Amino acid sequence: MGAGLRFELLGPLRAWHGDRELDLGPGKQRAVLAMLLLYAGRPVSPTQIVDAVWQDDPPMNGPNVVQKYVAGLRRILEPERSPRSPGQLLTLTDTGYQLRVSAENLDTELFERRVRRATAARTQGRLGEAADELRQALALWRGEPLVGFTGTFFDSARARLIEGRAAALESWAETELNLGRHKEMVTDLIQAVGRFPVREQLHGLLMLALYRSGRQAEALAAFREVRALLSEEYGVEPGESLQELHRRILRSDPALGVAGEPDRLVPPVLVAPAVPAPVAMPGAVPVASSEAVPVAMPGAVPVVTAAPASVLTAVPPTVIPAPVATPVPQAAQLPPAPPMPLPFQFAPVTGAQPSGHPGKLFGGWAETGFGLLVVIGSLGFMTWGIIAYYAGRRRSVWLGVTALVILILTGLFMTWGQGPLEEDLHVFDVVAVFYWGVISFGGVAFVLVMHWRSARSVGIPAAFMAAQRTRREQARHLFYHYPAARVDLQIGRPDLLRSFDDGGLIDVNAVIDQVLWSLPGITPEQGRHIAHERSQRGGFTSMDDFAARSRLPRGVLNQLREVLLFQPPITAAAPA
Repeated sequence: MGAGLRFELLGPLRAWHGDRELDLGPGKQRAVLAMLLLYAGRPVSPTQIVDAVWQDDPPMNGPNVVQKYVAGLRRILEPERSPRSPGQLLTLTDTGYQLRVSAENLDTELFERRVRRATAARTQGRLGEAADELRQALALWRGEPLVGFTGTFFDSARARLIEGRAAALESWAETELNLGRHKEMVTDLIQAVGRFPVREQLHGLLMLALYRSGRQAEALAAFREVRALLSEEYGVEPGESLQELHRRILRSDPALGVAGEPDRLVPPVLVAPAVPAPVAMPGAVPVASSEAVPVAMPGAVPVVTAAPASVLTAVPPTVIPAPVATPVPQAAQLPPAPPMPLPFQFAPVTGAQPSGHPGKLFGGWAETGFGLLVVIGSLGFMTWGIIAYYAGRRRSVWLGVTALVILILTGLFMTWGQGPLEEDLHVFDVVAVFYWGVISFGGVAFVLVMHWRSARSVGIPAAFMAAQRTRREQARHLFYHYPAARVDLQIGRPDLLRSFDDGGLIDVNAVIDQVLWSLPGITPEQGRHIAHERSQRGGFTSMDDFAARSRLPRGVLNQLREVLLFQPPITAAAPA
């Protein structure tokens, strides 16, 4: 299907027909295509598309708007198709729209395939082949994925793609060092730790590459840098494995090897931490391709968390001692949350917005100005009409009922006010004046609030959103890799007083019930059900487990996926 068509998601969204790049149209149409590509080979319902692309500001007749954008994409992707004939590339099934793309024509699929091949080659000891596959997989990346697309769905997909890139980068660097290419890898590893500053595996590989290249002093300096970063930003020390590597470099441990011995395998650097398995999308089915593809969250890539046995697991007990508790300052000693922008990022932040963004912002101001003009010009008489307009636009029953009540009260006051005028003011006259003042000023306030809510999803600077996403990624890394930091920084505990900014994460297994009741997008009844499940059947182990037991709608789960944490058991290495 779609012969000659190629799609790129590992960077700005692009589509090619042969050597010609296609113009994909306005920003919302591009967002629809991006979502279909993240679900490549699987049907996506119009409701899912509306929830992901428009979030809290859905258009009226959302399915019809989606159909319009799908028709535009069909004209671009299948220009030779007659208007009345069914699509071959972008089809409509009983459960939604399905984009049929072969693995060879989608860079995320190619990336996953090469990572799987590299993993198999490393398992069989074919390190050269594994390094080549990983090198080609990483070469597919052209920058930050899904640039310009905002919202919880795209943020979650972007985070998982970036995590897959980081894991593949670690795997490639380890393989290259195992092949003895220490000097060649120093520059690449310096760039890698700059892009992913809190991944200790990369810092350990850089230290080892420097040491085996005859640059012992620089290897020790690299450790001091990561130690200062973790201490100043998060109040924690590097993990015991990285500290052990530092001690071995200090004493020039012969077991580390030296430069010029390419036949010596890289010794163990870091013990692989317990990382939650990739979260599967509820109801997902395998992508249609010539190879089996694991069921995963849209946009997810296989995370290569386990390095080769020779690197991470084949550690004699006498070489690396058992981890010990890492001293962490108490919460009262922590510095205040770092100001934005953060001093480092996981990936470049362009600040780009979808091409439709300026128009939407202008449209919001025009809508607000019209609403204010109607309310003020009618002295509040048409406040009910403005509320009814927003009720229809947002499909809000509550706003519709409010508009009806105001309309009835306005009619009553106008009818009673047509009687003969009297010199003395009665209670009714006072109430009427008060009522007109309330609906006039209340109408103005209502229009301004509606404008603020509409502008919130498009008016927040991209740099702010990226900084919050970066905070969540860094806090999530600390949460799963540093049990002591999890306790002392109170990551995911908005119900406690703390000074550490974790970007709004929620530890669903630790917060009090009231936080569960107030999770975004869920009703109090659903929150009580989640709290009951947690108390009766124990904590949730993963997003899959949470989705199955919470019984929340898919759209709500997509919103929560970015902020929920699932606390694993604290090991003996953590302080009591």
